[in-house]
Amino acid sequence: MYTAIHTHTQTHKHTYTHIHIHMYTGIRTHIHTDTHIYTHIYTNIHTHTHTHTYACINARIYTHTHTHIHTRTHTHVHRHTHTRTHIHRHTYTHTCTHTYTHKHTHTHTYTHIY
Repeated sequence: MYTAIHTHTQTHKHTYTHIHIHMYTGIRTHIHTDTHIYTHIYTNIHTHTHTHTYACINARIYTHTHTHIHTRTHTHVHRHTHTRTHIHRHTYTHTCTHTYTHKHTHTHTYTHIY
């Protein structure tokens, strides 16, 4: 009768892979302001004609014509402001893959007596 001791060693290698997916959604808002300035100039010309008739002492009649020109200038400023809002939505996806390896060693010893 003798005793035999057997030792058996096994090595296991495990590989794990993790995939992470991140999705980001962002909203950007753009505001555009447009200002338009309109200038209107109105010119009105009025002409007045006056005729004066008068008599002098020597019985002569004189006629005098007088013309008057009146100019009126009006300036009108119109300001128009327009606001435009632009909304831009963008989505981007980030994918991260992480792989790690686990090595496991298992030792089994058994004794056989016969």
